[in-house]
Amino acid sequence: MTDFGWTRDQFHLPMGMIYLDGNSLGPLPKATPARLDRLLSEEWGEQLISGWNGCGWMEMPRGLGDRIGRLIGAEPGHVVVGDTLSIKVYQALAAALALVPGRHVILSDTGNFPSDLYMAEGLIKLLGAPYELRLADPLALEEAITEEVAVLLVTEVDYRTGRRHDMAALTRKAHQMGARVVWDLAHSAGALPVEVAAGAADFAVGCTYKYLNAGPGAPAFIYVAPRHADLAEPALSGWLGHEAPFAFDQSYRPGAGIERMRVGTPPVMQMAALEAALDVWDQVDMADLRRRSLDLTTLMMDLVEDQCPGLSLATPREEEARGSQVSFRFEHGYAAMQALIDQGVVGDFRAPDIMRFGVTPLYIGEEEIHEAVEILARILRGATWDQPKYQQRKRVT
Repeated sequence: MTDFGWTRDQFHLPMGMIYLDGNSLGPLPKATPARLDRLLSEEWGEQLISGWNGCGWMEMPRGLGDRIGRLIGAEPGHVVVGDTLSIKVYQALAAALALVPGRHVILSDTGNFPSDLYMAEGLIKLLGAPYELRLADPLALEEAITEEVAVLLVTEVDYRTGRRHDMAALTRKAHQMGARVVWDLAHSAGALPVEVAAGAADFAVGCTYKYLNAGPGAPAFIYVAPRHADLAEPALSGWLGHEAPFAFDQSYRPGAGIERMRVGTPPVMQMAALEAALDVWDQVDMADLRRRSLDLTTLMMDLVEDQCPGLSLATPREEEARGSQVSFRFEHGYAAMQALIDQGVVGDFRAPDIMRFGVTPLYIGEEEIHEAVEILARILRGATWDQPKYQQRKRVT
């Protein structure tokens, strides 16, 4: 059984702060500074370029990939870490399209994260007519999967509302229609048990700076199902995806399996931070995490409903239909969130009116939920948010 008291003690949490924004950027694991210091002083500092061989830097993307693979239900050897999430979306989407020749429709939903849609638009612009992007209402996505669709591109958990798509059902329907599926796990990995293999996902991508706590700008990951691993065309044919990178051939030959999804030089310092974060995750049972997450999100919903009548719940109440965040709609949501942050409760805001709270059991418990809602209720009762300083929009919301 997971010891959530132990996991909580593994993170640096500023005194007096209730941190409910781990769905945007996870807190610092206490072990990370020492791991980075070792990398800087003992590895890079003393070994310099020899560190690529002596310290295993070149193998880190695959080793870390397998550790993330356990959290997302992937087969060993089919996840690799590197680059950014947008790049991994582009890679997966391009490879999936190439597997369905003769079809030209990328289907997504209107609740998908905009960057995923931007990457799809950019790929379509490059490929030209007759490729197109179609968007369906999230609740009508399954019905929109027709025999015209080449690839279904979906984020499992809606970044605004926390609504969770049924991965298995949508993937099954897409396969019945002859389409391939790319799942974005940005708000799933580390938030709930994911089963990419059991759910027959074709491709999956995700980031590591949210629930996985690897730090700002931490690298992304990509999963390719074994049946596609040696067939997937790497649209971004970087030198480390080459069959023999240090042969320095003038033409590209894709590496075997997941290796072909590597692009550029691994960000070793960022991967070292991820390594330290995954040391915590190695002690976490995902079923325990999910049960705890559902208990805490339900508690927050009930408390806000009782104490904050001005807010409207945007997150589904049904347990299977939600991730590990709770979102509320409020006309003055941005200002209210700034007032809340000013009083030590950190969540965030997503346009047009969503107040988001990441409920992360590794370091959040009932006491923090109760206190956060009490402060929120006090802000709403006194209209504390209605001050000029809380109305000024910052670049990052």
